[in-house]
Amino acid sequence: MHINGRSIVDSRRLPSPDDLLILLTVARLGRFNAVAESLGTTHTTISRRILALDKQLGGRTLERSPHGWELTQLGAAAVDAAEAIESTLGSLSGLIRQDQSALAGLVRVATTDAVGAVFVTPSLVRLQQQNPQLNIEMLSATRKVSQNRSGVDLEIVVGRADVSTAQTIFLSNYYLRLYASQDYAARHGMPETLDDVGQHAFVSYVESALQVAELGPRWSSQLPMPRTSFQATSVFAQVEAVRRGAGIGLLPNFMVADREDFVPVLAGDFERQLPIWAVARPESLRSARVQAVIAALKEELKERAGLLAG
Repeated sequence: MHINGRSIVDSRRLPSPDDLLILLTVARLGRFNAVAESLGTTHTTISRRILALDKQLGGRTLERSPHGWELTQLGAAAVDAAEAIESTLGSLSGLIRQDQSALAGLVRVATTDAVGAVFVTPSLVRLQQQNPQLNIEMLSATRKVSQNRSGVDLEIVVGRADVSTAQTIFLSNYYLRLYASQDYAARHGMPETLDDVGQHAFVSYVESALQVAELGPRWSSQLPMPRTSFQATSVFAQVEAVRRGAGIGLLPNFMVADREDFVPVLAGDFERQLPIWAVARPESLRSARVQAVIAALKEELKERAGLLAG
């Protein structure tokens, strides 16, 4: 269409910016249900909007895979356009608020219990205080990295990060070490060798429910089978059980190393180093909110490196 010699784009033939932004959210979260929760709508509405976008673009933007919805070549091109729209709207919003640095919207982070409580939470609180328009949902569970990463923008995991359809970012290392309470050591004595640990009660994760094998005592042959055990799915319950004299525990150093009521056991003979990773879809990693979360967490870990080294 031309008016007064100028070419005018017929907006009726352009894809809906709202639908493009919905596609971008699907690319980041992987599931319609998660997108619906994030945007405050329904699964049916998300599906309908994606179908409408496909019709306007003349092809499919998404295809189903074992890892959730993945972008087609057409979908990847549409997401590039959606990211440009998101960036432009973010700049405009910043001008309206006279705050170019502020982040807004929702970011969903899945994390392990211990790392989440000690490091992720303070970093997210500080980030939100700097960006009052930012909403945060943090899901805590100690599990191995998910192959579909459905419903979250970012996962913080420990141990091996074997994924094929996501990107991993190394954040730091920490250590699992053996600890007992002062009272337990006084009543039962301390083992002199690793073999002696088998004569003591032991506190650990519930083996049948443990997804991260490196967190369990049986992951290596160094630790013998204990005389008795107290097992819990929560690391906080394990720490409390050790504190109350239930036995020797294999605990994260950053949770107990600076506490006088915990005694290191065989400190020079045993420790297990575990990495902490950030894992996300490529589309999520290009989000300013996700980038800000990773930067905030890196800053938190750097500031407290001494606690991690323990």
